[in-house]
Amino acid sequence: MECIELDNKIKITDVHDLDLAQTLDCGQSFRWKLQDDGSFHGVAYGKSVTVSLDKTDMYIENATADDFKNIWYSYFDLSLDYGKIREEISTIHPVLNEAAKYAPGIRILRQEPFEALCTFIISQNNNIKRIKGIVERLCENFGTRLDDGEFAFPTAEILAKLSPDDLAPLRAGFRNRYIIDAAQKVANGEVNLDSCFTLDYEDARAELMKITGVGKKVADCTLLFGMHRIEAFPIDVWMKRAMEKLFPNMNGDDFGQYAGIAQQYIFHYSRMHPELF
Repeated sequence: MECIELDNKIKITDVHDLDLAQTLDCGQSFRWKLQDDGSFHGVAYGKSVTVSLDKTDMYIENATADDFKNIWYSYFDLSLDYGKIREEISTIHPVLNEAAKYAPGIRILRQEPFEALCTFIISQNNNIKRIKGIVERLCENFGTRLDDGEFAFPTAEILAKLSPDDLAPLRAGFRNRYIIDAAQKVANGEVNLDSCFTLDYEDARAELMKITGVGKKVADCTLLFGMHRIEAFPIDVWMKRAMEKLFPNMNGDDFGQYAGIAQQYIFHYSRMHPELF
């Protein structure tokens, strides 16, 4: 893999096991928008970029080689051999083998932890389209404006100064109180997001569940998508159906150290095949 600087963009060669639609529009991140030419425009870590793939060449517009080294190499989890992992976990169960073949281009994004926490708080009893709208309004109202007119995700420190009523423009309902509680506890150190990268899994989950409105599912999603704890196995409505119907008498522990990657294959496969249920 090589990163080559071009005019206001970078080209990354030899990228495998990545499908942008499968990865950016599968419910793990909510700030990416599909463009007419098949590229995706989004904001992460305060950077507004457009990402596209041409076979095994990846292009990131409005990015430098330093950005790739410091942000995007990690963000797209390009150090992990997903082909090898897929081969390994596909032996666990025939349905998982089928699900992994169906969407082999899914990767687990390494998102900013506080953003992941807030977006999965917003995701409760919600659908992807509406989640994206709430997240967009949150950024437009309280995030830092970037040079191209987009907005960064607001920091915990900014949101901690607000009240739930201040979030009324988001139209997020009961979730406003949870977002503010999360921001205040992260900003004042009561909840230590950095510790969740290295704590024993149950302790990391308990750390996040100190926040009002954060149960196991939101904590597990935050750990998987914000801390890259790929042993996490979040269970939502789709996953509950999938486990009961397709993997009876199994749970997340049965999928081993890459349970979170298996979860994404199963989640996407289940959502795309409602006839199974």
